[in-house]
Amino acid sequence: MLLSAVLHTYSLRYLLPAALMLGAAPPYLLAWGCWRALSTMLPERLYRRGDDQLYTVYQSMVLFFFQHYTGVQIILYGDLPKKENIIYLSNHQCTVDWIVANMLAVQQNALGHVRYVLKDGLKFLPLYGWYFSQHGGIYVKRNAKFNEKKMRNKLLSQVKAETPMYLVVFPEGTRYNPEIPKVITDSQAFSMKEGLPVLKHVLTPRVKATHVAIDAMQDYLDAVYDITVAYEGTTDQAGQRKEAPSMTEFLCKECPRIHIFVERVDLRDIPKEQIFMRRWLHERFENKDKLLTEFYEAADPERRNMFPGNGHHTKLSLKRTVPSLILLTGLTAGMLCTETGRKVYVGTWIYGTLLGCLWVSISA
Repeated sequence: MLLSAVLHTYSLRYLLPAALMLGAAPPYLLAWGCWRALSTMLPERLYRRGDDQLYTVYQSMVLFFFQHYTGVQIILYGDLPKKENIIYLSNHQCTVDWIVANMLAVQQNALGHVRYVLKDGLKFLPLYGWYFSQHGGIYVKRNAKFNEKKMRNKLLSQVKAETPMYLVVFPEGTRYNPEIPKVITDSQAFSMKEGLPVLKHVLTPRVKATHVAIDAMQDYLDAVYDITVAYEGTTDQAGQRKEAPSMTEFLCKECPRIHIFVERVDLRDIPKEQIFMRRWLHERFENKDKLLTEFYEAADPERRNMFPGNGHHTKLSLKRTVPSLILLTGLTAGMLCTETGRKVYVGTWIYGTLLGCLWVSISA
């Protein structure tokens, strides 16, 4: 009985935050739908500004749970410049990587500008899959099925609308997970086949999405942010790297600190041709591999779990997250307090999901 009580208490650590974040999706989508309808006669850029403000509200609530609720410490190496139009290139280890992009963007007052290049299968997520596409997210297929023209056209339409851009790309294409060694060995075999240096702590990056993004928006972007992320506590007793925390584990406060190494790369320093950009991108990931090797395997134990240089803690004020939490929780509770509201709430989940899946199947 005691064990059951402990497990129940443990589950509540993530069930409550998950219920509130997921539960707020229908009222948020309805609010966005109202804005979309009201803005039909306005210029596209004005609709985008309103959409970015709404997105900021929702993601601020998400950050309340992933930063304030968990108490995680964010240690930043390097300085974040002023708000810019950028591409965010990062290593990919777990689903929390998506939230890390928010953690950096909010420091630059650019939270609403975050848009993702996403794996194609994610477009069928209930409600979220469709909305991410509406917000400017781009779904891509791998290898020969990659649709360069569709991605390019969507990016150009956003440039035309003067959409602020904080485009998140994970060039590895899939997560690095030491507990799935086949993915790692296949990636290393690909590097050897292509005559590229073999990487240990990251996967071999694929260049297509990165090249299309930079090529399509080269006159609109200010820079590329090269981001390396490490989650503290992801080694076993023997010092071997293990799987990074899932969202559930993270919300259960199993990650004490996130280390983020930031390097700003000027567009002028990036080759334009894909064949040369491919080599440049691999070199960036060689740098990540060296950083992560030092982080996990430094000969001096005091230098482990640290990146080179001086890291500084970044703090997020409760004023940036609590108002959004109160607003969205209030809207959700208000809908669920009446019979009509409950019917609309359930209908939004059911019909919004069905219509969203149909929409993304045709257009995304």
